Amino acid sequence: MTMYAAGVDAGSTQTKGIIFDDQMRIVGRGLVDTGANTTKASERAFQAAVRGAGIDPGDVKYTVGTGYGRYKITFGDTQITEITCHAKGAHFIFPKTRTVVDIGGQDTKGIRVGQDGEVADFVMNDKCAAGTGRFLGVAAQVLELSLDDLGPISLKAQRPVDISSTCTVFAETEILSYLAQKKKLEDILMGMHKAIAARTVSLLQRVGMNEELTFTGGVSRNAGMVVALQEAFEMPLNVSEESQYIGAIGAAIFALERAAVAA
Repeated sequence: MTMYAAGVDAGSTQTKGIIFDDQMRIVGRGLVDTGANTTKASERAFQAAVRGAGIDPGDVKYTVGTGYGRYKITFGDTQITEITCHAKGAHFIFPKTRTVVDIGGQDTKGIRVGQDGEVADFVMNDKCAAGTGRFLGVAAQVLELSLDDLGPISLKAQRPVDISSTCTVFAETEILSYLAQKKKLEDILMGMHKAIAARTVSLLQRVGMNEELTFTGGVSRNAGMVVALQEAFEMPLNVSEESQYIGAIGAAIFALERAAVAA
């Protein structure tokens, strides 16, 4: 009889659910906006992942919660920090990962990873929205664009502007100033991406940037951010279609390990 385990990553912006079977295969995924109620969002993400796996909730033997709102995942069996889960998940997808760059909605993390996927060291920017997904969210609002449009448009840039402000509020003023100067939209957007990349490099220098680098979190879906980071790091980045789910993947792997012990 197949054994299933789940990981639920309750992020500040989106909540992700992953179901693993006992062959270490991802068999179900769920992705929902977190909104105001983290507990309900976690339940919805879990249920969506269960449906995707074609199983019943009762078939899941163990669930690990992680992320910004992990203690609001009331149906979880235990909670593990997102730093530990991102390291585990990144190592699973890219076994040679030695550094993880995780840019989420509210914070940015740099994680140095050991050869077995354990956390060797980490650093975190959670005091200011600059350099996070929130920074891009502000740009989207000011420019009246969707978040999904930012990356593709930024890749058309020929002369990216210089966004010098390290504060989101002042960066908004800079964007408006560049618009008044009739700067091209794509050049403004790539300037934003480059500003985030520069702050990310500065952050990661505190833990050391060892190859291979793996990019995780919701912002990893942004192609403009991938390009800006690769240029800033001067090395390639591992990016997977699963990158947004890597925290939940790590949590599900921990859940599977614990379910196996309990079996």
